[in-house]
Amino acid sequence: MRADPSPITATEELAQFCASLATTEYVTVDTEFMRETTYWPKVCLIQLAGPDEARVIDPLAEGLDMEPLFALLRNKAVLKVFHAARQDLEIFTKLMGEVPSPLFDSQVAAMVCGFGDQVSYEQLVAKLAGAQVDKSSRFTDWARRPLTEKQVVYALGDVTHLRKIYEKLNAKLQKSGRVEWLADEMALLADPATYEVAPDNAWRRLKPRTTKGEYLAVLQAVCAWREIEARNRDIPRQRIIRDETVMEIAAHPPRAADDLERMRGLSKGFAEGKMGTGLLAAIAAKLASPKETWPTLEREPELPRGIGPLVELLKVLLKLKCDAHDVAQKLLANSSDLDKIAADDNADVPALQGWRREMFGNDALRLKHGELALAAEGTRIKLVELKK
Repeated sequence: MRADPSPITATEELAQFCASLATTEYVTVDTEFMRETTYWPKVCLIQLAGPDEARVIDPLAEGLDMEPLFALLRNKAVLKVFHAARQDLEIFTKLMGEVPSPLFDSQVAAMVCGFGDQVSYEQLVAKLAGAQVDKSSRFTDWARRPLTEKQVVYALGDVTHLRKIYEKLNAKLQKSGRVEWLADEMALLADPATYEVAPDNAWRRLKPRTTKGEYLAVLQAVCAWREIEARNRDIPRQRIIRDETVMEIAAHPPRAADDLERMRGLSKGFAEGKMGTGLLAAIAAKLASPKETWPTLEREPELPRGIGPLVELLKVLLKLKCDAHDVAQKLLANSSDLDKIAADDNADVPALQGWRREMFGNDALRLKHGELALAAEGTRIKLVELKK
């Protein structure tokens, strides 16, 4: 396996490298980016490897046309392998206008193969590639040029070790017949909607706990205004208004600059300037709109009294099933799913659908209805069939 430490900075060289990978079964991909001072991630380095060679691409190089890389990422015949892919895919989706496809996320695949919830890249490198990752360059300034040899070597490790990780995880998936399980999870990552944050939906990030109409209407208006301002200025949304101030504004809607100025976290300059004027206009427009257009938030249904012990039994069953089948618990069900199953046999949760139902959901319902029991046998827990 060859790993050239010199960054690709010219379009012709990038085209040649990507052409050499266009006939491979897969490529491994990673990025180094910064977004501490920007709304959009600033891509500083792209790492790319095939089964036999690896390079880093310098997207900051003057005159570099990234289209050869984008063509490779669009190539349906070449699998794109990432680890914890979501942020990288968000970057490429914005740059390319579409999601790279087809996809393989080694973190999700590791969950399917029983390596636990959200296993780190370093853990997989140690367990599957038999190597150690040098973390010393992780928080370096990736935008600074020239890059050091140490930085490039570190960056290449994020795609060279990933080759062996992919090959071993893929073999495990094939052997266990769980390829389709991963396909279900990859469908969400491949959906462009996963990376779209419509300004009118930005309020949902704050997870409000009240269902009051005016509060939600103002919250929606402030968050949408903030999202648009942050995008247009390319600065983090928290630099416009912090989350806690947004929540305070929603609770006590300001009507004038003086009201804004009294809000904690907002300056007089903000309140009396263009930002304050724009924010007040957004709030006023929302409150003047028909109430039927205001956002709503359904209350979580209250769980039946006395359901707690059943939920605890379901948690034991979940762990038992995950240990027996060597799959991460997070992939099967979360605490909210268990609450819903305990309350409703027809709950709309993944655990009662498809392969998850076969592995866990059916027995969860049988346990709920007294057809199965959990019993201790020494240090082990086992399932016991009950006759009715």
